[in-house]
Parts: sequence; structure tokens; C-alpha cells
Amino acid sequence: MEDQATMENHITKVRKRNGRIVEFNPDRITNAIFRAAKELGGENLDIAKEMTRQVVKRLNERFKPGEVPHVEQIQDIVIETLYENDYDNTATLYKNYREQHAQERLRYENQYGVVNSIPYKVIYNVLVWNIDHNCDSVDKLNEIVESGKFGDLVKAGEEKYHYDVDQLVSAILRRKNEIRIIIIAGPSSSGKTTTTIKVSERLQKHNLELVALNLDNYFRDLESNPKDEFGDYDFEKPEALDLELINDHLSKLLEGKTIQMPYYNFKTGKREWHPEHTFKVEKNQFILLDSLHGFYPPMTESVPADMKFKFYIEAFCQVRDKRGEYVRWADLRMFRRMVRDSWHRSYDPERTVGHWHYVRRSEMRHIVPFVNEADFIMNGSLPYELPVHRKYLAPYLDEIYEEYKDNVKRFDAAIRAKRIYDLLTSIVPITDEDEKKIPPDSLMREFIGGSIYKY
Repeated sequence: MEDQATMENHITKVRKRNGRIVEFNPDRITNAIFRAAKELGGENLDIAKEMTRQVVKRLNERFKPGEVPHVEQIQDIVIETLYENDYDNTATLYKNYREQHAQERLRYENQYGVVNSIPYKVIYNVLVWNIDHNCDSVDKLNEIVESGKFGDLVKAGEEKYHYDVDQLVSAILRRKNEIRIIIIAGPSSSGKTTTTIKVSERLQKHNLELVALNLDNYFRDLESNPKDEFGDYDFEKPEALDLELINDHLSKLLEGKTIQMPYYNFKTGKREWHPEHTFKVEKNQFILLDSLHGFYPPMTESVPADMKFKFYIEAFCQVRDKRGEYVRWADLRMFRRMVRDSWHRSYDPERTVGHWHYVRRSEMRHIVPFVNEADFIMNGSLPYELPVHRKYLAPYLDEIYEEYKDNVKRFDAAIRAKRIYDLLTSIVPITDEDEKKIPPDSLMREFIGGSIYKY
């Protein structure tokens, strides 16, 4: 019998569930098969080795040299091979082990290690992935762009992002019989919109659907709205929404009733009621709440906890700049907003920088403190995006820096302008050809344009 060490094999790497790429070791397959067989009374190690040989042969037939199979794909082939060789009991036990370990991983992975609103485990996993792919610093990103390997990083980054989306959907499906409301939260430009679309696409394959309850229609009439310390109406506070009415409507929807939805007229500052503006949820539908205050407990206090699935997304960028400091997540999201606003909304990126402290203030008050409420936390950053932002924002950098550098009245903006100027000018921009390698369904397209999705 041909030994694993001598069999012809061009599969040298395997992608683990956390995205890391490690050395492919066929002995791990042999050991897993033999453990399952031994549990059933089998003691023939040679059979386990022969099954491994067949698995490796199939891997070489299905994957080209240089391609990296995922550990799940390898396990699928193991089960397929065992069944085809009439080792049905071993295949079933192997499959059960796999599912059991998946549940154990889920319980472990749901412990995000959130301390002071920072999910350290998620951040660590992002950093490890970046280190494994040599993109954990500006210098390394520059080397990738200059060496013509930008497309490889795009491909790997997109695979990791879509794998994370699949994990999110799997977490929802495991609770599909109890969940009725899915709440998505995250700061500005963290990737909520594209990710929600992709979640919806995957759920539709299971005959499930997301239906959004537009909470903008639940603003209180302007004269009843809370005011801030300057006497201005404060639309950022949760109390700007009619929380009592929201809870009443959610309760009725979960009972299968049809509700009469309000319509908020932003011109008059008053709620209106139109007979045709109704809302009902079917059995195969989840109510989607996409709100700044989605995790705020009084927002959904009428809904039992087990009926809610809370998903949090943030751009957990783990890239070091020239000084060895990590790029701020909020700065990365600001780059996204600046790029999108510059071409899509005719909004000057300079104004985005000047007003960003308002965005951050709201995030720190109403989003970040509730991250520990999440059932699932996901990274919304892409490892290749800084060189993309450099390309789009290059025409504005000097002007932004000059506008704020000596403006003592805008000290906060001056600090931010200097920081992003130093960062982006140190990055090698991508070329037009590089940009073509970004898929049309990428989250990145939400900000640079060219997406297959409508926003």
C-alpha cells in the first residue's frame, strides 16, 4: 500500500475555520478516521490509511495546484469516501463527531471576551489572519500592491468576509424556530447594509425572509421630541422614538396581527396615519430592526429574549501604521464615508472630517456601550481597503490638511486631519487595474461604487 508520505500530492495548505492557512497533514485525516472506526470496534489502521489515500487523491482531482481547500471541504470528502467504500457506520460516527465539535465551537466562539465594550477575541482573530496573510502593516500592504499581488489579497479577504457571513447565517438558522426579530447594530459605515443584504440572500435559500420595520416612522412629533443641552431637538436620543408604540406594535406583530404603521413627515415634524400603511409578518419572516438604538433594552422590552437575535458589526481593522500604531477603526470607517459621500452624495470629504466628531459622539453614547448584548459579533473591515481609500482620497488630502491644521476652533478636526493625512500619504494607492479585481458584490463596492446591489 502506498504510504501518505510517498503519495503524489500537490495539496500543501489547508484553510482553517478561522481563516488561518496552515500546513496540510494527511495524518490528521487518518487519525480522525481511525478514532471513529475504533469507537465501533475496528482496529485496522491500514484501512484508515487507505481511506486517507483516496481522500487525498480526490482533493488533488478537485483542487488545482496552489488552491487551498477549506477544512470543511476536506471533511465533506472524507464522509463521501467512507460512504462510497461501504463504511457507513464509521462515516455516520465521523459526521456526528463533526457536528458535535461544531456545537462546541459555537459555544466557545460566542464567548467574545467583551471587556469595556471591546471584543478582544474577535480582534485577536483578525490580527492573526492579517499576520498569516502578510497584511498587518502599512509597509506590508505597500509591498503587496507594488509586487502585483493585490488581487490575491482581495480574493483571500473576500473569502474570509463571506465565510464570516456564512457563520452568521448558520447561527441564525440554528435558532430559526425561536427567533422572530433580528436586530443589527454597528457604527456608521461598518458594513451593516451590504452584510444585511447578504444575510437576506442566504436566508431566502432556506425559504426565510427579512422584513424591515422602518423605525424612522416612529419619531415623536417634533414638539414632543427631547432637546439637547443647547435647546436643539436631539434626534439621536432613544427617547426621540416612541418606544411605547414600538413595543406595542412588536407584540402585536408577534401575535400574528396586522398593525397600522405610522408615517413620519419630516417636513412637518409630525406623524401621519394612512389606511394603506399596514404591516404584517408571516411565519417564514423575521422582523429586521436596523437602528442606532437596536440594542437599547427599552427598545424591545416587550419581546422575550429568546425571540431576539442581536448582531453587531464593526470594522475591526488590525493594521499598523509607519509608527507601529494600529489604524483606528473609526478612521477606517470615516474613509469609507468620505469616499462614498464624495461621489455618491455630492458631499465634500472635507466636511465629513469636520463633522465626524458628531458621529463619534452618537456612536459612543448609543451603540458601543451595548456591544456585550450581541449574540454574534463580526468584523466588517477588509484587509485590502486602505490602498483603495488612498486612491480615491488622494485629491483631497492636501486641502483637508490645510483647512484644519491651524484652525484652533476646530481642534478636534485638526488632529483628525493630521492623523489621516500622515496615514494615507504613507500608503501606495492601487491602480485602475487593481480596482477591477474587487468583485461587484463586495462590501467595498458599497463605498466606491460599481456594486450589483442597490443602496
